[in-house]
Amino acid sequence: MKVLVVGSGGREHAIVWKIAQSSQVEKIYCAPGNAGISQLAECVPIGAMEFDKLADFAETEKIDLTVIGMDDPLVGGVVDVFEARGLRVFGPRKNAAILEGSKAFSKDLMKKYNIPTAAYETFDNPQEALEYLETAPMPIVLKADGLALGKGVLICQTLEEARDGVKELMEDKKFGSAGDRIVVEEFMTGREVSVLSFVDGKTIKIMTSAQDHKRAGDGDTGLNTGGMGTFSPSPFYTKEVDDFCKKYIYQATVDAMAKEGREFKGIIFFGLMLTEKGPRVLEYNARFGDPETQVVLPRMKNDIVEVFQACVDGRLDEINLEFEDNAAVCVVLASAGYPVHYEKGLPISGLENFQDKDGYYVFHAGTKFAEDGKTFLTNGGRVLGVTALGKDLKEARANAYQAAEWVSFDNKYMRHDIGKAIDEA
Repeated sequence: MKVLVVGSGGREHAIVWKIAQSSQVEKIYCAPGNAGISQLAECVPIGAMEFDKLADFAETEKIDLTVIGMDDPLVGGVVDVFEARGLRVFGPRKNAAILEGSKAFSKDLMKKYNIPTAAYETFDNPQEALEYLETAPMPIVLKADGLALGKGVLICQTLEEARDGVKELMEDKKFGSAGDRIVVEEFMTGREVSVLSFVDGKTIKIMTSAQDHKRAGDGDTGLNTGGMGTFSPSPFYTKEVDDFCKKYIYQATVDAMAKEGREFKGIIFFGLMLTEKGPRVLEYNARFGDPETQVVLPRMKNDIVEVFQACVDGRLDEINLEFEDNAAVCVVLASAGYPVHYEKGLPISGLENFQDKDGYYVFHAGTKFAEDGKTFLTNGGRVLGVTALGKDLKEARANAYQAAEWVSFDNKYMRHDIGKAIDEA
């Protein structure tokens, strides 16, 4: 069969890599892809938001399955466009992708169906938000309602910071129209855990747990990024936590969406906070996480194409998801200055060191080829995700940091404490 993957980052590289292992697949395309992805798939110069062009390509090339990796096209309705043409596609429709596309929607859904989450209020008037903050307990969390590349969340320690945050989101429009409406949420403390799941509209199958590191600097300092590294599984995601989430969060979310007439087929990413009062939902995403995918998929035993097909057909209950009894750590190699200002077009060396090394992977996030068609160049803030496996988290972490030294480019930057929390487990 022929498969098309839509997206261009490390997440999509990991998805393409996993699809390439399927015995059912003879040809993979990726739109638009990147230099690393081109080693496994034919990259097509069509943007992720060019829905009609993507559908035209899928029709012309007789694509058997399209997998949408990114949030923007899902929230924008790419699945609806494909389905209207009778094309087979994996991902939620527009009316279900709102689970990620609007934080206000997801908070209201959780409130209506008693799914555990933080207390909150929603505002589309900055003056009303400021008045509410005058009597709200600090610290407090401000969230842009719409998509903001994973960065539209502000944790405000003081009233002054909160006032500045409202101005930043709603008046200065730092994240554009995503900040037209904001959610003001109680500040929760505890361990954060990411849990990915496959959903076919009624059945949900949980993948292994992971934990992301969003801040740019060591010790969780600096600006929020798209993710500087991750590890899997989380030692804090215990059987007790799993039992609670299965009872009160996972299936409850799928059922709630169905009751709202928003059948969800695809990936639900649960961002959880493990508080003293039990697990709470921080956020939902409607697609694979990045860089969580880069540690979850290398541990997955299943043929991922079989799982995609089962979700599309509504027969996920037939699938037994299995993961290796090991661990994985991903360290993101970024360009210094990310997520604000950084150089592009810098030559990358050492990628050949990953060839024929079992348990070591390098997923390209922001790369392109030089004019010679051979030399890899940096082409983004996050450049590469170096992932390594190990029998446990400590071994995987040591392996990942060793492998991170195999690659070099000018202004290479990485955090040095990815997975350090595992020492405290």
